Amino acid sequence: MQLFYNPTIESDLQLEKEEHIHATKVLRKKVGDTLFVMDGKGGLFECILTQIASKKSKLSIEKHHKFDKTNNLHLAIAPTKNNNRMEWFLEKATEIGIAEITPLLCARSERKVLKKDRMEKIILAAAKQSKSYHIPRLNDMIPFSDLVTSNNSHGQFIAHCEEGTDKKTILDYSIDKTKTTLVLIGPEGDFTSEEIALAQKNDFLELSLGESRLRTETAAIVATTHYNITS
Repeated sequence: MQLFYNPTIESDLQLEKEEHIHATKVLRKKVGDTLFVMDGKGGLFECILTQIASKKSKLSIEKHHKFDKTNNLHLAIAPTKNNNRMEWFLEKATEIGIAEITPLLCARSERKVLKKDRMEKIILAAAKQSKSYHIPRLNDMIPFSDLVTSNNSHGQFIAHCEEGTDKKTILDYSIDKTKTTLVLIGPEGDFTSEEIALAQKNDFLELSLGESRLRTETAAIVATTHYNITS
């Protein structure tokens, strides 16, 4: 099933720009064809293509399906220096299942400027491909200290590689998935001792993602997977 996207769907709807071009020029959809359109908030609409204009298509809604939100994982990650790795994470995390992503500006961050529009396109494409009817929210980049001192998530964790601690926990079956779980993933050089201490002061639990030292994007995918396989 090919999915299209429109975040503002009412009694009738339109496809514009890339979605219109993809439907009519690439897939060569014709008037009378059935199209499936998602709103990114759990709504799936079965529609009939009623009109094709030069820059937009009009559709009428035949059926409406609603999918409940089942994922409340919020992952805050320091963007990788290699932008391709960050984009790989966005794609795979969306396919696996994630609710919210926040780029994190840390003391050792090597990338401080992001192309948010491109990142949102990657997330949307991954959501459509994987039939994820709830599109993950992508926030603006935020300084580490601002996030950890203002957050009020039900479960909050910081994953780090610093040795000499036996307090690390795991994302297990005790997590309450009806409430937001926030996981912090640091940059290539890891969080500083000061950042870890600040997180602990603000009630973040230290998180273990296994014995191996993982790349930033790998650690983020492991955390996403651990969350999704526990219930």
